[in-house]
Amino acid sequence: MIEMIDVYKTYPNGVLAVNGINVKINPGEFVYVVGPSGAGKSTFIKMMYREEKPTKGTIRINDINLGKLKESKVPLLRRNIGVVFQDFKLLPKLTVYENVAFALEVIEESPKNIKRRVMDVLDLVRLKHKARFLPDELSGGEQQRVSIARSIVNNPKVMIADEPTGNLDPETSWEIMNIFEEINTRGTTIVMATHNREIVNTIRKRVIAIENGKIARDEVRGDYGYES
Repeated sequence: MIEMIDVYKTYPNGVLAVNGINVKINPGEFVYVVGPSGAGKSTFIKMMYREEKPTKGTIRINDINLGKLKESKVPLLRRNIGVVFQDFKLLPKLTVYENVAFALEVIEESPKNIKRRVMDVLDLVRLKHKARFLPDELSGGEQQRVSIARSIVNNPKVMIADEPTGNLDPETSWEIMNIFEEINTRGTTIVMATHNREIVNTIRKRVIAIENGKIARDEVRGDYGYES
């Protein structure tokens, strides 16, 4: 599903963010990516959806070699990978329904299928009743749920989440995690970078800890392992 082989990433300023990572994530896994600030977590995550390219090494997702992928094919790759960000990245002038539908409109899905699929995923994230609301009429947790709905509306095999609970209060964070767990039980592989010690230690999953650009720990049912 996801494989990195001898991956390095050096930025133009000389910072070595990823230093010889080898990792394999199997279909259906739920993986936390943890580590101190500046350890290389964000770069590790961004390389999975080609926001960043490795300086050296091989990255494969769904048998696609990201290093050899033409720029013109990157949008297609991202349509098959759901990405959820800390700051939601919703389109402010579009309704909840329109934000989620947009991902299907760009691939020219039929209006009938768009309506059915959008309402299905809004039901999953418990926001069907707010389909006509604008993002600024929602709470932070509701906006994140819209972001999750948008990321899964294309039925991606892989979902990548970069600090998805970082801007949310504890109660809302647990609601978001329940949704992620439900998505995972439906077969979607989830890779989540997080600083939330309590979530990692309570909802035990595989933990990959990155320190100084290297994998320091890779545990099947790991704990957070750092002071938060």
